[in-house]
Amino acid sequence: MALDEQLIGALHVSSGARGDRPEAAHRAFQTSTLTAMLDGAYEGEITFAELSGRGDLGIGTLNGCDGEMIALDGVFLRADADGAVTEVPPQARTPFAVLTRFEPRHRLTLDPAGADGGDFDSITAAIDRRVGAPDIVHAVRVDGAFDLVHCRSVAKQEPPYRPLAEVLAGQNEFSFERVEGTMVGFRFPNLGLGVGVPGYHLHFVTAERDRGGHVLGCRWGGAGRSLECAVDDLADLHVETPPGVEIAGRRLEQGDIDALERDGDARAD
Repeated sequence: MALDEQLIGALHVSSGARGDRPEAAHRAFQTSTLTAMLDGAYEGEITFAELSGRGDLGIGTLNGCDGEMIALDGVFLRADADGAVTEVPPQARTPFAVLTRFEPRHRLTLDPAGADGGDFDSITAAIDRRVGAPDIVHAVRVDGAFDLVHCRSVAKQEPPYRPLAEVLAGQNEFSFERVEGTMVGFRFPNLGLGVGVPGYHLHFVTAERDRGGHVLGCRWGGAGRSLECAVDDLADLHVETPPGVEIAGRRLEQGDIDALERDGDARAD
C-alpha cells in the first residue's frame, strides 16, 4: 500500500503495510497504534520471529494483552501478571510493540550525590535536560542498582475484549527492592495522533532477567551508586498499520494517558 507520510516538527512519521521498510539504526518501528490498543484491539498478526528483524530494544505486549514485553539485547521477554519473566517464543504474536536497532548517541551517568536526585522523575528530568530535542522520539536504556522499582502487569485477556482503561483498572502492581536491572523504553513527543504515549514509557527487567514489568516509579541512589543511561535519537518513526487501523485515528484524551501511566512515583514512596 502507499505510505501515508506526515512531517510533525522534526519527527518524520510514516505508515504502511508489513515489509514496507527495513529496519535501520536511529529509526523507530511500531506495530499498530496506541489508540487501537486503548479500544481493545489485542490481536496482531506479526510474530516475534518477524519482529526480531525490526530492532533489538523495545517494549510492547503479546496477543490478548498478555503481560508486558521487554526487548533487550535482541531477546524478547514477557513479564506476566505477577512480574515473573520468561522468554517469548518466536511463534508468539503481538498486537502492539515499539522497537529500534539501538545505537545510542548519548551516554549519561546519573550521580545520586549530585543534582540528579533519586527517583523516576529525576531520571527523566536528567535526560530531558541533557538530551533535549523534545520533538522527536528517543529510545532509552537505564542500567544500575535500584532501591525500589514499582511495576505493573496484566493477565491475558479473553474475547470479547474490554477497553484498555478497564483492563488497567484491575492491573496487578508489585515492587522489587534492592535490585539490579535495566529499564528500557521510549520518550515520545506529543504528536496528537494517538500513536504513542506522550512522555516516557519504560519497562524494567532484573539483571537475572527473571522479574519485571511496566515501570510506575522507582527509587535509587540509597547506596550511593550511580545509574548509566544511554539514549538514541530517533527522528524517523514507521508505524505498521494492520487492516482497519489508521495512523491518524482518534486522539488521545487526558483520561487515556492517566489510565496508562497512573500514579507513577506516588506508588514508589
